[in-house]
Amino acid sequence: MQEHAESTTSGGKRSLLDGWNSPPNLVTYTRILLVIVFIVLDVMAGDWGHDNMGLRWTAAILFIIAASTDKLDGWMARRYNQVTELGKLMDPIADKLLICSALIVASLHHEVRWWITVLFLIREIGITLLRVMVINKKGMVIAASRAGKYKTLLQCFGLGMLMVPLGSYWSGYLPLTQAVIILALVLCLYSGGEYLVGVYGVGPKATSSRS
Repeated sequence: MQEHAESTTSGGKRSLLDGWNSPPNLVTYTRILLVIVFIVLDVMAGDWGHDNMGLRWTAAILFIIAASTDKLDGWMARRYNQVTELGKLMDPIADKLLICSALIVASLHHEVRWWITVLFLIREIGITLLRVMVINKKGMVIAASRAGKYKTLLQCFGLGMLMVPLGSYWSGYLPLTQAVIILALVLCLYSGGEYLVGVYGVGPKATSSRS
C-alpha cells in the first residue's frame, strides 16, 4: 500500500488531486477497472462456473492478477517518490473492493457461507473507517500488523483457490479452500482487534508509513 509521506501545496495543505495522473495512481485505477470486470464476469459465470466455465476461468485469472499487483502501486510510489493523497485514498479502496466483491459474489453463488462474508465485511469496513478517523484526527496511519499482513495473504490465496474451478477434479480441493478462508477469517478478526487496541497506543501503533 502507498505510504504516508509529507508533501505540501503552496497553501500548506496537500490537494487530493495533486499527482492524480502519476504512474502509481494509473496502476491503482487499472486495478479498480480489473475488479469491476472481474465482478461482471464472475456474476455471469454463475455458481462454480456452471453457466459459463470460460467466464469463470477468465474471472479467476483477473482476480489473481488484481491480487498479485496489490503492492505494485505502493512500491512504485515509494521507489519514485510519487506518494499522493489520492493514491493513499484509492489504494486501500482497490484492495477492499477486490476482496469484498469476491466474497459477496461467492456468497450469492452459495460458494461461501453468508456469515463468513458478513464477518469479513464488518471487519474490513470497520477498520477502514477507523483508519480514516485516525488519519483525520492525527494525520497518521495505523501500521499493518504481522497478523494483518498474513490475513491479506490468506484472503487472496483462499479466494483465488475458490475462483479456480478445480473442485470437480479433486475431492479434497473445496474443503482445503474453505479451511484457508476460515483461517483468513480468524486472522482477520484477530488483526482487527489489534488495530482497535492500537488506536489507544497498546497494539500496532499509528505511524507515518503503511504497508
